[in-house]
Amino acid sequence: MDELQYQNWKNARAQRKAFLASEDLFQELIKGDVAALASAITLVESKNPTDQEVAQALIQKCIPYAGKSLRVGITGVPGVGKSSFLESFGQIVVQQGKKLAILAIDPSSSHTGGSILGDKTRMEQLSILPNVFIRPSPSGEHLGGVARKTRESILLCEAAGFDLICIETVGVGQSETLVHSMVDFFLLLMLSGAGDELQGIKRGIMEMADALVITKADGENIQKAKVAAQSYKNAMHLFPPKSNQWIPLVTTCSALNGYHLNEVWEIILRFERHCSMNGSFDQNRKNQDKYWFNEWLKELILADFYQNTSFIHQLKESEKMVLEGKVTPFEAAKMIYQIYKKQA
Repeated sequence: MDELQYQNWKNARAQRKAFLASEDLFQELIKGDVAALASAITLVESKNPTDQEVAQALIQKCIPYAGKSLRVGITGVPGVGKSSFLESFGQIVVQQGKKLAILAIDPSSSHTGGSILGDKTRMEQLSILPNVFIRPSPSGEHLGGVARKTRESILLCEAAGFDLICIETVGVGQSETLVHSMVDFFLLLMLSGAGDELQGIKRGIMEMADALVITKADGENIQKAKVAAQSYKNAMHLFPPKSNQWIPLVTTCSALNGYHLNEVWEIILRFERHCSMNGSFDQNRKNQDKYWFNEWLKELILADFYQNTSFIHQLKESEKMVLEGKVTPFEAAKMIYQIYKKQA
């Protein structure tokens, strides 16, 4: 057996083992077993090549069972009360017979890689309810990688029979755009009483929102929340209409006493009905699939480029030439790319 034949045999053997390992997990997963779901997501998040083989085989099996949930992204600045909102809001959803999964992108230390992973602790009452699954995932330094794993985790949750999947973001920068590209409905939580209500709010994030909710509308803060809501309503009218013809709504709520949480749920259901009727719901999903196909393709090509050991020396030499000012970054990149093309 020559080297090529041995490598083909080895790859086929690894694929066979991955298939057998994924089959057992798959059978438990589609029964709604949350332990199997947790194990499946752990495989997806693993960097171990063997685990990745099993994870990809499992995801492929789950595709026919996926796509039947409503995916909701929830974002807001730190301190806005995302976890408190989900704690109270989630209980209302579960009381109506829905199976709820919460995938939270949790902040990680860029130095140690450690993460807080405190969502289950913050959602004490919700986490013990049946038909609820809460899974925090550390964001690490590469949000793109987390986005890919989160999207795969959504498919696993759907295969396990969850009706509503909420993606909670870290609430800072790029994570909002990434989460928006994998959900059906994007909910922006805001605080009131912070001076000029519109100051410091990124136009891009507000344009992405399908609904904007002013949180902590209780006690002495009720009037401030109403004023803030009106300010945001006025601002939302300045944005161009969405392609799905949905007009973003603004309301207030309180996770403390449950005020208007039912209204938030009704807004989400109204959105789903609206987009299903005009066909934009399915079209959005198709656009997202196309987007992630291209994103993952770019990620694979980039990984292959930097893992190509045959021209690491040329790469370092080109970097040195750029630092010494002998060539421009553009010319150096072009030169390395030409070498890569010849070897590909």
